[in-house]
Amino acid sequence: MTLSSYHDALQSLSEGSVTKHFDPYVDIDWDSPEFAVHSDDPRWILPEADPLGRHPWYKAQPIERQIAMGLWRQAGIAKVGIDFEQLLIRGLMQYLPSVPNGDPEFRYITHEAAEECNHTMMFQEMINRIGYRDVIGMGTIDRKLTMIIWPSVKYFPGFFFTMVLGGEEPIDHLQKALLRSGTDLHPMVHRIMEIHVAEEARHISFAHEYLRRTVPSMNPVSKTVLSVAFPITMRVMLAMIATPPKQFVDKFAIPAEVMRDAYWRSPGSQHVKRDVFTDVRALATDIGLMNPVAARVWRLLGIDGPVSRYRSEPARRAV
Repeated sequence: MTLSSYHDALQSLSEGSVTKHFDPYVDIDWDSPEFAVHSDDPRWILPEADPLGRHPWYKAQPIERQIAMGLWRQAGIAKVGIDFEQLLIRGLMQYLPSVPNGDPEFRYITHEAAEECNHTMMFQEMINRIGYRDVIGMGTIDRKLTMIIWPSVKYFPGFFFTMVLGGEEPIDHLQKALLRSGTDLHPMVHRIMEIHVAEEARHISFAHEYLRRTVPSMNPVSKTVLSVAFPITMRVMLAMIATPPKQFVDKFAIPAEVMRDAYWRSPGSQHVKRDVFTDVRALATDIGLMNPVAARVWRLLGIDGPVSRYRSEPARRAV
């Protein structure tokens, strides 16, 4: 990718942030009666698209217990989203001082950070209305792992934006799958997903464009290291973003065997785990990160498979 085409892409993304953006307190009618949260509303039951929601153990639980678990899980996903967005904002702010005057990166990255701030308010408002005060986001170990973000921004920004994709791609894929499935979601959840998916499309596009621009010109050693780190990062971030924390497991006494099946041992869950990364596998292939060693790592981690033919292509099985 030439510098000119990269800058053109950034200009388009920045213009999109101006012409199509959302304010959580303008574009969401929080006080609408249909947004009210009720503990007997079956729309809070985890859908088939959720790894735990499709598990026979969960389906065998009493309806009121399924609803309670669904409420906590939706709040927990939002809390993880807050944690990740805050880490991303801090990383972006640390990256910006290195951007020279006149570089279009400054404007777009600042747009993205502002949108992520809005997302944290949107997620927190949903948690507040669900009412679970004990919900947590990332676990203690996950938080410690994220400490690598700040040195990577300074010394290896290609790895930082790889981590960005590792956090954004799983939630984006799972939310799109839910919206496409026609599941009868609670209106508040549906609206939040719509907004998040619309704006994350720009954020993911930027990370793709950044890596397309920078990775091909890396020195061979850095490129080889990143090729191996790339799938490892995707797998670790999937666990951090999409796997419920121990507090959720303990609160609802979920058997360890059920958790192992749902995340990610059962055949259905293994398909989901692979489908999440079709876009990033295509990116890795396009920018020269899918060498024989890296391909073996993708396979060992259980996240190998076909690449998407275009961004956000639905799983071909479903088609």
